[in-house]
Parts: sequence; C-alpha cells; structure tokens
Amino acid sequence: MLSASPIAYDQADPHPHAAMKPSHRTAPPLNLLCAAAAALATVSAPGIAAESCRIDSAAPPAIVELYTSEGCDSCPPADRWLSGLKADPSIVALAFHVDYWDRLGWKDRFGSHAYTQRQAEQLASNGARFSYTPQVVVDGRDRTNWPALRAPLRTPRAAPIVDVTVQRNGAQFSASVRARAGAPAQLAAYWAVTEDDHSTAVQAGENAGATLHHDYVVRDYRPVAAWSAAAGAQHALDYTLAPTSNPSHARTVNLVIVDAITGRPVQAVKAAC
Repeated sequence: MLSASPIAYDQADPHPHAAMKPSHRTAPPLNLLCAAAAALATVSAPGIAAESCRIDSAAPPAIVELYTSEGCDSCPPADRWLSGLKADPSIVALAFHVDYWDRLGWKDRFGSHAYTQRQAEQLASNGARFSYTPQVVVDGRDRTNWPALRAPLRTPRAAPIVDVTVQRNGAQFSASVRARAGAPAQLAAYWAVTEDDHSTAVQAGENAGATLHHDYVVRDYRPVAAWSAAAGAQHALDYTLAPTSNPSHARTVNLVIVDAITGRPVQAVKAAC
C-alpha cells in the first residue's frame, strides 16, 4: 500500500503573511493512508436516466488528473487546458478541486478534503515533491510541462493487461474486472462522477471578479479496496449513481483501475450511453 508523504510549505513566498497564506505549490501537512484506485469506466448521462448499456474496455487511454481550486489565481489556465482535452474523446479527465485554498476568503463549492487527501496520497508514486495547484498528473506521473501537452496525449496506445466490462441499468452500475497475464498481482479501483459546463462568478479571494469555467469536475469519489488479481480471475464492482439536482450538467460515471502497489492506472474505459 502506498504511504502518504508530508507536504512542505514554500518558504520562498515573499508575502509578509506567508506563514498564513499557502503557496500555490503547497498544501497543509497530512497524515493519510493511501486510497485504493483502479479501472476506469466512463458513462455519460445527464442525471439518472432509465438507460441500459454495456461498455467493454479496449486499449487503455490516457488518464489525466487536475488538482485545482477556485481560490488559486494560477489555476484558471489549467482549467481551460483541461477543457481543451475534449478534442480527444478517448482521454479520461478528472478535475479534483482541493480545499486548502478556501482559507483565503473564497470557498470553492466543488472543493473537498477527500480530494486534498488523494493528492497527498499520490505523492508516494507520481514523482512530485509536494502538493501544489495547479497540478496535472498524466497516467500517474506529475507533469509540470502540462501547458505544452496537446491531445492526443498517448500515441500509440499500449496493449491492455486488464479487461473491464461495465453494465448500466438505470442508476445501477456493475463492473467485471479481469486481469490478463502480466497484470499486477494486486489491483484497486475508484469510482468518480464528473460534471461538465460549470461556471462560477467568484466574489472574493485571489480570483475575485472573475467568472471561471469548469469541465470534468469530480462530484463524487468512492475508493475501492485492493484485491488479489490472478490472471483470468474476475472481480465484481458496483456503484449506485445518486440523483442530481441539476440535470443540465452532463454527468460521467468513471471507474478507474490501478496497480494497488504503485497507484498508477492500468486500464480505462470510456463510453456514452
């Protein structure tokens, strides 16, 4: 299991109240256990429709995580960059809004301490020295050069070592995960529900007066515990999609499969139904 790493403060911040203001490259220290992660199945649907479909995995797509906040004035360019990935529908994109910028006067309505914890946990494997925003992680690796990255992010795509099938029946999602030869001995997973086309008129903090636009916003995040993955054996996972109060924002249910030891993704499925 991955272990959490402490998060350092940026002592180079020249602000006279630097001890009270987090740097854009820092977050408060956390003592956390690693969250399990795994195969990613994606199903788009505005709200909970009475729909049924089946999605089978193919070659794994690039998986992009953005750690961002409405309280961080260097984050809007990264938010726009992530929205630009819609040019490649095979990419799986997840915008985790962290909560450690809320102290500066603007509470991010999408922020969650669970996402702050996930960012800290991933330090053990993604190559970053500390948590910061905006942070882009592609296929489990910290990518400080994200402004230069353009879709498609992965060419050619690797041969799959894990197969995933997701079945939807209304609000119920069930998945079957089967390891191939060469797959990690232990797999883990998480479900993440994202929404597109959000806008916020920020009234305070570093982005006061700006209207920010967000896509791929993670609204629900459910880790799944690790399991032994013998070649050929199947493992079942389930998720229930909660009702939405605003069906105008397209929702996507994502199931991500990762190596339980390294935390890096090994498969992803993306489909609309």
